[in-house]
Amino acid sequence: MGMAKEIIVIIEDEKNIVELLQYNLEKEGYRVFSALRGEEGLDLARKHLPSVLILDLMLPGMDGLEICKTLRQNPETSRIPILMLTARGEEVDKVLGLELGADDYVTKPFSPRELVARIKAVLRRSQPAPDTALLRCGPLELNAETHQVTLKGKILDLTSKEFHLLKALMAAQGRVLSRAYLLEHVWEFDRGANIETRTVDMHVGQLRKKLKSEALKIVTVKNAGYRFEREA
Repeated sequence: MGMAKEIIVIIEDEKNIVELLQYNLEKEGYRVFSALRGEEGLDLARKHLPSVLILDLMLPGMDGLEICKTLRQNPETSRIPILMLTARGEEVDKVLGLELGADDYVTKPFSPRELVARIKAVLRRSQPAPDTALLRCGPLELNAETHQVTLKGKILDLTSKEFHLLKALMAAQGRVLSRAYLLEHVWEFDRGANIETRTVDMHVGQLRKKLKSEALKIVTVKNAGYRFEREA
């Protein structure tokens, strides 16, 4: 019953993709609103403040990167999880999208089932685990209940994915977390799923930039993964 209250906004200019997504998402109980143009979609996102925004990069008028940037600059819309849709080969656009605050991306052609699974994972992560509600390391503090990370008392502007990635690393207390582990527990993909592990690397890179003086605490362990160094 609660699922029916979750709102998804789709901004995609290919009508057949919109219809496919809308059918599958409504079947799962979500309320779905869609737009074929960027400006119209931005208005929908501002009006409905969706639980997840599905955003195509290539749009007529305002493109997906500009929409992403605009939403992240507004405090009222800055926390909306954004899932980008990209065409194969748009590697530069993927990186730009993540830099501007998108939480994840799906490459076309994609499976509607996979997209629905990713949306469900985003919604599940909105509930903080009580044992990791407050994590501290020097001047860095992560509060899962308020969904905020502060550095020397100043709130960092993290995307939802960056927040959960940092939370997993800090909660591991120095243990090395493999890319496969992070995909399973942060992205909530099944083990063995055919997912690009560079997704993890790109998010780690963006997270390090935002941690500034504390960036060295996220250590790359060759051929193993990442760990959070409490004394870096």
